Amino acid sequence: MRRERGTLAASSSSSSSFVHPPPEDAWLDAYLKLLPQWQSLALSQQLAIPISISRVNQIDAQRLDIEISAMLKEQLVKVFSLMKPGFLFQFEPELDAFLEFLIWRFSIWVDKPTPGNSLMNLRYRDERAIEPRGKFRTGLEGPGLTVFQKLWYCVATVGGQYFWTRLQSFSAFRIWGDSEQRSLARGTWVFIQRIEGFYRAATFANLLIFLCTGRYRNLIERLLQARLVYGSPNMNRAVSFEYMNRQLVWNEFSEMLLLLLPLLNSSSIKNILYPFSKDKSSNSAADDTICPICQSNPTIPYLALPCQHRYCYYCLRTRCSASQSFRCSRCNEPVAAMQRHSAVIDDSNR
Repeated sequence: MRRERGTLAASSSSSSSFVHPPPEDAWLDAYLKLLPQWQSLALSQQLAIPISISRVNQIDAQRLDIEISAMLKEQLVKVFSLMKPGFLFQFEPELDAFLEFLIWRFSIWVDKPTPGNSLMNLRYRDERAIEPRGKFRTGLEGPGLTVFQKLWYCVATVGGQYFWTRLQSFSAFRIWGDSEQRSLARGTWVFIQRIEGFYRAATFANLLIFLCTGRYRNLIERLLQARLVYGSPNMNRAVSFEYMNRQLVWNEFSEMLLLLLPLLNSSSIKNILYPFSKDKSSNSAADDTICPICQSNPTIPYLALPCQHRYCYYCLRTRCSASQSFRCSRCNEPVAAMQRHSAVIDDSNR
């Protein structure tokens, strides 16, 4: 009995120690220990989604900004239409800089897109403030330009363009390129030409990079890291080129007609269409008193041989000179020669 009681007590004590429950906050401690590992694993797998902004939209937005600036300039020039000719030409760089400053002041400075960017559903984003991973999912997030970027954008676009235009016009007016070989003006002109060549080469290289990556249309945007992104995810292209295509087709067609019509022989075309005319059978006596070409009473009447129909001298002479096989408009017979009307000769003799 004592042995059985001892074995039962030992078994009960061992079983009670084996099924002892863990503390209530044990799962919380395990979660806090594994949370950093889970977060690091999630961040390593979550990469930044590359967004692709349409290159056509960006180029169209730049072109639209240029066109809008030209329209504003045209309206502003009309204000000075009553001034003496050439008065506004000497202040054209200042006028362009003023218009560019107005567009910058009421668009980029107040965190709004330019007119062209607005039509193409684009806005500027500070690419430096975008973290490389884990912070944006659609590509539309991100802050706008900082005050520093806005000011430098104005200095580069408005001030830089104005300064370069004035420097080129001043050097051309002073004829720096035709100065002596070792003069200061000649050296400055060569330095300006080298800077311009370097800028054009850098612009061409930036264009090739833009066509490959779709980022930064010009050097200013690349230096400031001001990238164009979509402003709204559900907005299509706002500009329709259907009317523009029709206008281009009509302009090309009209220019082709203006080029070809003077080369065509109108009398030959008229002779070809004459058999299909409705008035070819009208040979009344009243029609014989007027010129069949100009449909008026001839002041200096001449007779076409051999059909003896009256024509104006100028009408008949030009038709015969234009075509050697000119046919009469009434009888459709070839005109061999012409003579002056006898009634006119009798009036002159009287």
